Amino acid sequence: MENSFRKWLTWPVVLIIIAVLVVLFGWAKYNSLVKSNIAVDAQWAQVQSQYQRRFDLIPNLVNSVKGAMKQEQAVFDAIAQARTQYAGATTPDAQAAAASNVESSLSRLLVVMENYPQLKSVDTVQSLMAELSGTENRIAVERMRYNDMVASYNAGVQTFPGNIIAKMFGFHARTMFQAQAGAETPPTVNL
Repeated sequence: MENSFRKWLTWPVVLIIIAVLVVLFGWAKYNSLVKSNIAVDAQWAQVQSQYQRRFDLIPNLVNSVKGAMKQEQAVFDAIAQARTQYAGATTPDAQAAAASNVESSLSRLLVVMENYPQLKSVDTVQSLMAELSGTENRIAVERMRYNDMVASYNAGVQTFPGNIIAKMFGFHARTMFQAQAGAETPPTVNL
């Protein structure tokens, strides 16, 4: 009789231990997804910080170039419009699209500068271009880091058993930064 009582008592204990382990695993996975989601948001903030650096430099560059050439107003208007579009963007996807428009406008500005070699001798323009070039490199690095974080997060959200926890708590895959169509063809600039 005592043996059957132990046998009867053993199964509930084993089931309770399994249930506790499953809950602990789910808790750990949930916390991992939360931390990963926060890391993705933090990395996007780094991308935005570099975009802001770029947008802070652009008016100085534009004003310096404007002083040397007034007839290229369309390029300056396109840059201003792209900056306004970025300021109004509320999602990472919209911000990335707006940033691509800024890049396109900057490319056109570089082509304009190519057509006006006298700008090469203006020290302010040269230093601003160097700053802008450095900022573009920083943006590329931060975008790469963002995509790495998103890839890691998406792997956690989409692979088993994390996908079960993700669905239960409303975690969704995030969108990676992607270049706009035509970005694979760099502008030709000979400064």
